[in-house]
Amino acid sequence: MSDLFSISVLLTRNVDASEYDSISLCFAGGLFYKASESNLQYVTSTTFLLLTYAKYLGSNGGVARCGGSTVTAESLIAQAKKQVDYILGDNPARMSYMVGFGNRYPQHVHHRGSSVPSIHAHPNRISCNDGFQFLYSSSPNPNVLVGAIIGGPDNRDNFADDRNNYQQSEPATYINAPFVGALAFFSAKN
Repeated sequence: MSDLFSISVLLTRNVDASEYDSISLCFAGGLFYKASESNLQYVTSTTFLLLTYAKYLGSNGGVARCGGSTVTAESLIAQAKKQVDYILGDNPARMSYMVGFGNRYPQHVHHRGSSVPSIHAHPNRISCNDGFQFLYSSSPNPNVLVGAIIGGPDNRDNFADDRNNYQQSEPATYINAPFVGALAFFSAKN
């Protein structure tokens, strides 16, 4: 069974996610969980796929059936919205995992461009090896990487805002790209 359809089935009935060895459905705060390193890459991709599948269902009969379960476009959209809301701050930590969004977001992003001071603040050349002093600093990043989505919390909704913990604090285009698709979906709905 594909991950997407497995998730779809699990969303509509009370099934133990351990029945499917490829996914783990959610943890306490309601976020999908797949792996400890950059888990939000799986969440944003799955969210985008759920919305794509919901759009397909909406255009082709509106439901999918598997055994005794019925998956509707509305149930997929609702679950995708929960994932988007979690990423943007509706979670136990009340933290947005999109840098620069909301009142509380990561301050120690694992990203050289945001952790090394600007040329205005530090006019002298910073060599590659000299950059490590900024990587290991406990100070917030001097440059805010607005819009970047980082790896996200662990399987217990815990997040260490530490740029040395790349598993949780590193941004990536493969995390952001599917999230843009999900946001476009919800923007078009409004």
